[in-house]
Amino acid sequence: MTAADRPRPGRPVILALGWLGLIFLLAPLAVVFPVSLTPERYLSMPSGGVSFQHYAKLVTDLRWSSSILTSLAIAALTTVFATALGTLCAIGLWRLGGTWTRYLRIMILAPLIVPPIVHALAFYRTWIDLNWLDTLMGVVVAHTIICIPLVLITVSTSLSGFDRRLEQAARSLGAPPATVLRRIVLPNIAPGILSGAAFSFVTSWDEVVAVLFLTSRKVVTLPIVIWNSLTERVDPAVAAVSAVMILATLAAVVARLVAGKA
Repeated sequence: MTAADRPRPGRPVILALGWLGLIFLLAPLAVVFPVSLTPERYLSMPSGGVSFQHYAKLVTDLRWSSSILTSLAIAALTTVFATALGTLCAIGLWRLGGTWTRYLRIMILAPLIVPPIVHALAFYRTWIDLNWLDTLMGVVVAHTIICIPLVLITVSTSLSGFDRRLEQAARSLGAPPATVLRRIVLPNIAPGILSGAAFSFVTSWDEVVAVLFLTSRKVVTLPIVIWNSLTERVDPAVAAVSAVMILATLAAVVARLVAGKA
């Protein structure tokens, strides 16, 4: 019996396996919500009542609220810088072409295949000489370097489907290069730019390895507070902030779906 003659699983079987896999991946997330409502000071399922004190702690406790604002500021700045630099880099490589640009692209994408601990050690040694340790700028620059390859990939993907004849037509009609870039190229590759920006924000928001090496007391991000809460003492506020981030992600996905159908 050849491979073509072997019976294939039906559509219901494939759907059932798919749903089982999805439930297996999402089941741990369902535990986060009841744990975040526990009245105890340690991670446990609520018994005898629920409490929102750990959600309130995210606002009233300076350690949590300050770290959230710091992470938001770092992620926002990283998103702006990484998106701008990554987009310009992708457009530049796309315009130039040639064999040597392939090697340059590989060099830019190299951080994606290097272990995070190697990044952190390299940043730490360099930041010592620059006096950037435990500074907001130092973390933003490090995160920008990490996120630029992500933007390069998404924007390059959009550029691969861009019709160069649109750019040539605009130039033939007398449009200067800046106008062509602003009104022709960028609008057509906007999905790739937005995707790169989203990846940059999420990566910077969630990054912890480099921050552990580059900061100590002055700059404290949310991942660092979560890390300390899990290593030093198990704080149910970790479950609360996880639940908030899950709900925020679901809200963003639903908003995107609704906007796509509108």
